Formats: sequence, C-alpha cells, structure tokens
Amino acid sequence: MTDQTEQSERPDQAERPHIGPTAPEAPRPTGAPGTDSRPRPIGERRVWPRSFAARMTEPLPGFLEMFRASRQGGLRPRREDLADLPRLPVRPARLPDVDARTLAISWVGHASWVVRVGGLTVLTDPVWSRRILGTPARVTPVGVAWANLPPVDAVVISHNHYDHLDAPTLKRLPRDTALFVPAGLARWCRRRGFTRVTELDWWEAAELGGVRFEFVPAHHWSKRTLTDTCRSLWGGWVLSDPAGQRLYFAGDTGYGHWFREIGRRHPDIDIALLPIGAYQPRRLLRSVHTDPEEAVQACLDVGARVMAPMHWATFLLSAEPPLEPLTRCRAAWVASGRPRQDLWDLPIGGSRVLDGT
Repeated sequence: MTDQTEQSERPDQAERPHIGPTAPEAPRPTGAPGTDSRPRPIGERRVWPRSFAARMTEPLPGFLEMFRASRQGGLRPRREDLADLPRLPVRPARLPDVDARTLAISWVGHASWVVRVGGLTVLTDPVWSRRILGTPARVTPVGVAWANLPPVDAVVISHNHYDHLDAPTLKRLPRDTALFVPAGLARWCRRRGFTRVTELDWWEAAELGGVRFEFVPAHHWSKRTLTDTCRSLWGGWVLSDPAGQRLYFAGDTGYGHWFREIGRRHPDIDIALLPIGAYQPRRLLRSVHTDPEEAVQACLDVGARVMAPMHWATFLLSAEPPLEPLTRCRAAWVASGRPRQDLWDLPIGGSRVLDGT
C-alpha cells in the first residue's frame, strides 16, 4: 500500500504471534460469505454492495494518529539506514524452462511475481513502473525485463492500492488478457479496455486452462481516490493446477485468523508468497501489514511447504531499515524449526522451481 494516511492500528503492546505449530487458537472467522465450490464464469458481470468496509479487521486511524506516528519516528527509513541499499539482493536471471506440470516462481520485486502453473504464465500485482503515486521511486531494478516475459495468460490483483494495481504496467498487456480481480474492481479494468475481467468475492473461484483461481480473505483495505475507500474488496489468491499443486499469493495483509482458515480450506499448499516488509511504525501498520515474524507464523498457519518472502527491497513504504525484513525473516524461520531449504528468500530476479518431492 502507498497511502499511509489511512492504515489500521493496534496498540504497540499487542502480543506477537507464537512462531511454531502450537500457536494459540485463532477466533473462528466471522463475516465471510458462503462458499460455492463451482467456478464462476470468466468475464461475468456482477453487482456488488457499495462498500466493503464491514470486511475490515479493524477501523482505519484518523489524521491525529498519523500525525503522532510521524512525529514519534517517521514513516520512512532514517537517512543512515539507506547506506544498506547497495546490499539489497538483486540478481536477474533467465526465466526457468517449464512445461504444463511445472510450478515455478520468479520474483520481479515488491508483490510482483511471474508464476508458471499448469502451463499458464500468471502475473501477480504486476508493477513494472519505476515510480508510483505517493511513493518514492523504487530502489532496486525490475527483476524480469518486460521484453523477456513469455506471453501472459492471466493477471491476479490483490487490491487497488497503487503499489499493487499499476495502470501503466497493465497498459502494456493485450486487452484480451484474463484479469482476476477483487469484487468491485472490474469496472476500473473494463474502462481501460480489458474484455476478460472476472471479479470474485472471498472463497469464490474461476478456472482458466485447467487452473483454478480462488480469491481468499486478507486483513487489509482498499482506496485509490479520495472518495472510494473500501468500495472494492481486497484479498489473496490460491492457484491450483490439475495435478493438485497449489500456490498461495497473500497480497497485502496483516496477521490474523484468516491464515488458518485458508489452510483449512486448502490443505497441502506447496508455496506461500508472503509479505515481510512495510511494517513500521507498528501502531499504524500492524493490522494491515505482517512483520517478518508474523509472516513466518502465517506460513505455518496455512500449512504451506515453502515460504517465499515478498513486499520488501523495492519501494521504501515505511520506517524499518531496508535490510531488516530479510534478517528478521531468516531468524524467525530458524526459530520455527522449519528446514532452511524451505525458505525461498529469493533475490529480485531470482527463480525457483518446485521439485515435486
């Protein structure tokens, strides 16, 4: 997210999640729509409520909370912390060779991935722009050059914040590219000429080329203009191929009960793409952005075999030092007792292929 004038808040003294399989039982989900396992039609036109504000985990803070946070520690890294920018991991490489049985990921930066699943090439929250509205320019290059992409079959969007829904990047795509978006966002896409836009509510799914795209809840919010707060939904995506391989893309999210519910409904997730950055100051960002320890716990909650960190080392959206998310994520992973090889802490431009074992 980029507009930090409207973030949810929890007290700084709130308890961190226990890292490990014995985390306290989360409350049962409330306010979720019913589940219908039948896929929705591609490109279906639908009518939605005017607002999804009732789906927020916590209310947004006001101006005074933002002002106090900016005075107490700021909303961007300290100048001395910027000395670490040259150490951010960037190693662009050729995309891996794949076939219809391959599940592979390549990190473009931030929440943008090239996912190869079931013979499809899918982009998540694609942002190839150097600058986005309201945010300093990216501090690392794009990990995969646009010219090096194979034909893109589909795009999934988690929510409408500018660092996740980038109009200049989408403009590069053919207008018949399949777009999977949250409820309430199809109109924005269709106004830009896209003809195969499928918008979904939480726990709804659609299918393309044998791959199932299910929209799942997240602890976040939406806003793109001064008058559209929470007019469209937000969430993550579970992609499942015909062989049963599953990838979970969390989008933007805070820590909470939805992770365990996602894992219950989608057992045996192979790869979880989880955000680890943009978490300071905690009093403002705790309910909408996981910190590294919470992200590791989220991976345990969803039961994913592999965790691939994201949402760091690209745009400096908050006050933590640029390298801190990776350092803390690695330490939390060790503390969880999980095998080190199951943490895919890729450099920007790096790729991994699921080995299927």
